[in-house]
Amino acid sequence: MPASLAARLGHTFRDPHLLLQALTHRSYHYEHSAESSGHNERLEFLGDAVLDLVLSEWLMRSFPDTQEGTLSKWRASLVNEQTLSEVAKTLELNSTVRLGKSEEFTRDALRPRLLASVFEALIAAVYLDGGLAAAQKLIEPLFAKRIEGLSSTLEYAADFKTRLQEVTQGQFQGTVPEYKLTAADGPEHAKTFTSQVWLKQKQIGEGRGTSRKSAEQAAAQVALAQSEQWLEKQKGGV
Repeated sequence: MPASLAARLGHTFRDPHLLLQALTHRSYHYEHSAESSGHNERLEFLGDAVLDLVLSEWLMRSFPDTQEGTLSKWRASLVNEQTLSEVAKTLELNSTVRLGKSEEFTRDALRPRLLASVFEALIAAVYLDGGLAAAQKLIEPLFAKRIEGLSSTLEYAADFKTRLQEVTQGQFQGTVPEYKLTAADGPEHAKTFTSQVWLKQKQIGEGRGTSRKSAEQAAAQVALAQSEQWLEKQKGGV
C-alpha cells in the first residue's frame, strides 16, 4: 500500500490483500485473472451497508429532534453516487484504483459510479480488517463538513426516489413504489441502464442512466412530473 494512501486513510492494514481487492476493478481482475485474488464488487455490497449504518447512527446522534423522513433525505444526499465520487477523489482513489485496459483510458475522467463503488469497497475492507470503529474513523472526517452543513430547510431535489416514496405513502397508506431494471445496454465501460417504477401493478415512470441507481432516480423523476395525473387515476381505483 502506498504510504501516501495509508496516510490519507489513517488505517494500516493487517491484511493488505483486503485493500488490494478493494482497489481492483473487475476489468483489471478479468484481464489479470492469473495474479488477481478478486475484484471489489462483493466488498462494495458490504461497504454500502456499513456506510449506511455509520451515517444513520451519526445523524440520529447529531439531530435527536429531527424526524425520520428528514434524516432519510439527508442520508440519501450523503450516499448518492456524485457525493461518494467526490469523497473518493479526496482520497485520490481515481489514481490508485487498478483498472483494465477497457477502463484505463478514462482514468482522468472516471465515472462517478465507478469511483463511488471503489470508495464503498474501501470502507468494507477497513471494516473487515479493523472492525466498525476503524470504519467510523475513516468515514467521519470525510463527511464531517457535509453533516455540519445539513439543515431542515434544505431541499434535496435530486433525491427523486425519496420524494416519490413520500408522495405515494401519503396517498396510498403505506404502498411504496417498486423499481424494475429492464435493460443494461452498451459496452462494459459505458453501460446505459433502463429502469421502470411501478405502483399498484401499474408502470408510472421509466428512466435511463449510467448506473442502476441513476436510472431509478430518473424513473422516479418522470413519475413525479406526471404525479397529478396518475395519482388521481390511482386514487380513484382504491
